[in-house]
Amino acid sequence: MDRHKIPRTKELEFGGFLGAFCLLFLLPATVFVLLLTCRTEQASLLNFPLPLPTLRSLWNPQDFALVLAWVGLQALLYMLPLGKLVYFLKQVTEGTVLRDKSRLLYCINGIHAMWITALLVGVGMVAGLRLSYIYDHLLQLAFSATVLAFGLSILLYLKALLAPGTALAPGGNSGNPIYDFFIGHELNPRIGTFDLKFFCELRPGLLGWALINMGMLVKETELRGNPSLAMILVNAFQLLYVVDAFWNEEAILTTMDIVHEGFGFMLAFGNLAWVPFLYSLQSYFLVTHPQKLSLPVAGGIILLNGLGYSVFRSANSQKNTFRRNPVDPKVAGLKTIPTATGRRLLVSGWWGFVRHPNYLGDLIMAFAWSLPCGISHILPYFYILYFTMLLIHREARDEHQCLRKYGLAWQEYCRRVPYRIFPYLY
Repeated sequence: MDRHKIPRTKELEFGGFLGAFCLLFLLPATVFVLLLTCRTEQASLLNFPLPLPTLRSLWNPQDFALVLAWVGLQALLYMLPLGKLVYFLKQVTEGTVLRDKSRLLYCINGIHAMWITALLVGVGMVAGLRLSYIYDHLLQLAFSATVLAFGLSILLYLKALLAPGTALAPGGNSGNPIYDFFIGHELNPRIGTFDLKFFCELRPGLLGWALINMGMLVKETELRGNPSLAMILVNAFQLLYVVDAFWNEEAILTTMDIVHEGFGFMLAFGNLAWVPFLYSLQSYFLVTHPQKLSLPVAGGIILLNGLGYSVFRSANSQKNTFRRNPVDPKVAGLKTIPTATGRRLLVSGWWGFVRHPNYLGDLIMAFAWSLPCGISHILPYFYILYFTMLLIHREARDEHQCLRKYGLAWQEYCRRVPYRIFPYLY
């Protein structure tokens, strides 16, 4: 492949070069500000100045070794001959096959890795493993994950520059090193058959999120004798989400992250640091700010989470079934719109209700995850506030890609399904 003939990226996102440069510092800073605020008595984002830690207190070689060991364990489980192999056709923005006509082979064994990890953690706890260590060293572990994310991103960028025949990302080939470093210069970087982006997309981050939550539950038990109902709900809701992701791991192969995004700092930091250490913010908050829930309130929160999960899973299952086999009896009766690419767009079922019903379900669940933390602090609601902005931004990017890909068919779909995420609102 002639790298010089690959088109330059013209449409820059996230504020272009300057925005990418600022986000390199703003994203890690956000993680540490929120974690530090969570441990203060007021837990208020308006409570400044925060007690800032020193670099010496954040850097702990033992914690960095633990983070490396965790990622190494997940990499080892990823390479085990378990699960199934799936071919996936690489595509660029317009949906055409890449110039090298290649097909990537993925090992789908995340659910096996999850169960083996759970078994190892369980055996470790019986043998005396103290999971509350995670709470005591959360800042140091987050710093280690951030260092690892920067180091991995540097290696990824150098690999994209130096490796011959590299398939560059359509959105990360601007020619500006800062922007391409942030967005990701290479589309699907691999070492042999080890796909770095696919591995990081779920394995260390989502399992790390569940492990951190468990560490918070153990810490609360040590402090108060037993875990609170609020902590149990947060752990249960978010564990369901993690298990669902691994049970349906193959569906990731059709997401924007795999098909379109390069693998650079944005995804590396997001997967290794942002997801595990900020998505667990509710359980971290509950350790130092316990909440009492009545059974009727807890029941209502459970029903809300169940509603969100039902919408999320039903919508995603409908889409994935249609993509695999449009004549499957489960989706054969749904209305569709033909496109010039040969594919058809669903325009009934969940996908005729709003354009992104899976996002709607995601946001309902996110709200349910925050409610066990009470309503006296805004901090536990950071996740849903951030996630709303993220999904609205992602929805806009996705619709831009779909318009370029499907043209008039997409315009017709938007006419027939006017609401993007929230019915009758947006």
